[in-house]
Amino acid sequence: MRVTPKATRNVNNAHDPEILRGLHTAIIDLVDEINRPRRDDRLIEEAGIPLDRALFPLLARVWRYGPIGVVELADRTGRDHTTISRQMSKLEDLELIERKPSITDRRVREATVTEKGQEMIDLLNAARERLANRILVDWTDEDLDQLRTLLRRFADDLMR
Repeated sequence: MRVTPKATRNVNNAHDPEILRGLHTAIIDLVDEINRPRRDDRLIEEAGIPLDRALFPLLARVWRYGPIGVVELADRTGRDHTTISRQMSKLEDLELIERKPSITDRRVREATVTEKGQEMIDLLNAARERLANRILVDWTDEDLDQLRTLLRRFADDLMR
């Protein structure tokens, strides 16, 4: 007996390949657009802060995931840990982060955002909100809430 593709999808809980391809291309387009250097430049300019574009993603991730060590930060950014270590030293010199020995492993120095760094993060978040409001001018709050909910669910499932 021959199994039809539809029956196979139901048995294996597989989804429509066309929908999955469309989702995949939308995610690639989104990631590509977010990773464009001009996006970071525009955000930094909108925030009115003097921050090197190369340091911006690190400061944002230290704020999001801190306390965080160099190795984990390198893994999250897809960069070499020696590069991350140098850039974290720059952030430390600018007094935007501080590094202390980890409570769980004294060999690891973990970074957290300083008060000065938090002020910069606050300016970046306000700028991000202004830019988002310009981009999403035609979206309703319900649309945005649905997108937020589904993206959070997707991110959580992906991280499992």
